[in-house]
Amino acid sequence: MPLPAPKDLTSTILRTDFRDEAAWSAVRAAIAAADGSPHATYVSDPRFTDVSIQALIDEEDAADEDDKLTYVFLADAITMTDASSPLLAVDLYDEPGRTFRVPADRYAEISANLSIANSDFADFADEADASGPGAAPVHR
Repeated sequence: MPLPAPKDLTSTILRTDFRDEAAWSAVRAAIAAADGSPHATYVSDPRFTDVSIQALIDEEDAADEDDKLTYVFLADAITMTDASSPLLAVDLYDEPGRTFRVPADRYAEISANLSIANSDFADFADEADASGPGAAPVHR
């Protein structure tokens, strides 16, 4: 199950919860409302239903070096049911499996910085960790 690469200067948002089509539309709308620029490559493929983080890591380990992703955002059950639509950011490169949550209204800022390597995954994850479990990072 190879992970789809993002379009240029965007980040991949991988849908893993398929129970509510309206919720998926709402997540996409919330991301678009936060910033009119395209920061997301949306992947809505049922083969990724409830995919585990370990399965994503294993897939990246098996990928050719040029095809590897360094991170991915998941639109999981929490994303689809929480009012802030927090995506789960997953590190696939430096510390595979490290995660933090990103509310939809903060996604564009974080995606932009990651996609141009202005900041790395740990910069955001460290800020989220300092704020407490499950907290969204505060990055300025």
